[in-house]
Amino acid sequence: MKVGDIVRLKFFNRTAVLKNRPGVVTDFTDRKCWRTEKHGKKVDWTKIDPEPHAVVLFENGVMRIPVVDLDIINVAR
Repeated sequence: MKVGDIVRLKFFNRTAVLKNRPGVVTDFTDRKCWRTEKHGKKVDWTKIDPEPHAVVLFENGVMRIPVVDLDIINVAR
């Protein structure tokens, strides 16, 4: 995945706002993401490491989404 790729969420039904809409990757950053299904409900940021996130431009704004939660629709040249 790289800047300019067109992507969409793998699990788009979780986020009703996006409704399977495509977005364009504009940047990358590392952020922490607490996954309750893996780490439990009690959040402790010291127990996890940052993971790569893509900054994705959608028609209604920008979101930072973990790279593992995105599917590439079209690869930029």
